[in-house]
Amino acid sequence: MKIEQIYTGCLAQGAYYIVSDGEAAIIDPLREIQPYLERLEKDGVKLKYIFETHFHADFVSGHVDLSKATGAPIVYGPTASPSFDAKIAHDGEIFPLGKIQIVAMHTPGHTMESTTYLLLDEHGKEHAIFSGDTLFLGDVGRPDLAQKAASMTQEELAGLLYESLTNKILPLPDEVMVYPAHGAGSACGKNMQKETQDTLGNQKKTNYALNQKDKESFMAAVLDGLSAPPKYFGMNVAMNKEGYESFEQVLKKGMQGLSPEDFESAAEHTGALILDTRPAADFHIGYVPNSVNIGLKGDFAPWVGAMIVDVKQPLLLVCEPGTEEEAITRLSRVGFDQVVGYLQGGFEAWKNAGKETDQVRRISAEEFSRLHTPESKVLDVRKPSEYAAEHVEEAYSRPLDEIAQWASEVDPEAHFFLHCAGGYRSMIAASILNARGIRNFTEVEGGFGAIKSTGSVPVSNFVCQSKLSS
Repeated sequence: MKIEQIYTGCLAQGAYYIVSDGEAAIIDPLREIQPYLERLEKDGVKLKYIFETHFHADFVSGHVDLSKATGAPIVYGPTASPSFDAKIAHDGEIFPLGKIQIVAMHTPGHTMESTTYLLLDEHGKEHAIFSGDTLFLGDVGRPDLAQKAASMTQEELAGLLYESLTNKILPLPDEVMVYPAHGAGSACGKNMQKETQDTLGNQKKTNYALNQKDKESFMAAVLDGLSAPPKYFGMNVAMNKEGYESFEQVLKKGMQGLSPEDFESAAEHTGALILDTRPAADFHIGYVPNSVNIGLKGDFAPWVGAMIVDVKQPLLLVCEPGTEEEAITRLSRVGFDQVVGYLQGGFEAWKNAGKETDQVRRISAEEFSRLHTPESKVLDVRKPSEYAAEHVEEAYSRPLDEIAQWASEVDPEAHFFLHCAGGYRSMIAASILNARGIRNFTEVEGGFGAIKSTGSVPVSNFVCQSKLSS
């Protein structure tokens, strides 16, 4: 028996590849399936099942393409109703795989169809659970995403989640391994540990949600402090339930290199948003006017989802040459399949063609420390928990994912400084503000980390973020 966790850091997502005696199963696959097909061929095994723990909200699964390519059935838990052929397992149903067995345990609460898959080894002993978004390391799945679909309140879903954990998962032996669908950084939980696998026994000791005295305290703890889910989540759920265009077609369509003239024409006539995926250090020096900067070298796909929201929005890409395929691939993982093409030769080609360019005013943290006064207006675009932990004194908390609301309140005549933790998110904000005609600001390179290191800008007292969320 072999269990391999295939972890994708930018999505904080774990897929699983299980092999026993010439047969394989894949749990919660990513959108692009070629790596899985190559692995199956290399190992000389046949894919027998594609297990889905639930209808994912934060990424598009590769289940449909993978089933078409291999003939393996897609397996969902009870109550699932996808628009394509799938095996709907009943609670407790056993799926033989080589010399091992996988048991479907219905664990509703995060969503109604949420299912944990229990792996029994060659001797019939409980070995591991693939818990999807039911149980994370350090947390449990948020129970507020499926309210509309389930016609239930978040309190009712939290109660269901408690029953699922108490009756199905906690009675399992402490040595059982826990393999969740997500880790730290995912918006599907609020208190996840940095590890990506652990024993159930250790989770019983360290997971706050598993250490509540009763159902009521569990519900209160789990629901406390939940931020609003990204707005693109519902669109990903729909794609996972209804199907989607094949990834190969999406890639072929998007890999259209355009000259500066054709790129400009496409921007004018297609309604496409220009997405610049270069690092902030390059973007601020010069960019195609009205571009939004979301750097590929970061949490690219989740921020695209959070900022652009509409997965049907046509996109034109400006990339570092050679990274176009990676950008299209990562966009497809969150359902953004409408890439019209990319700027051939990147920004340098645009500039060399004599086209109009724009810039973001950026200064170092050292320069900020010299210019900053008690009267300076500073906007901090980090998460509220980051701001609460420590911030520049008198700075305003203006989270990036709420920019659509607060940008309209900005006085365009009054100068302000803009920063995040390290410069990635503040450049996203800067590009959006510039595109909206708000230009009287200065972005701080290196963000709060660099500002604090100067030692000359007053900051609030530090409060551990884990205490804020406990």
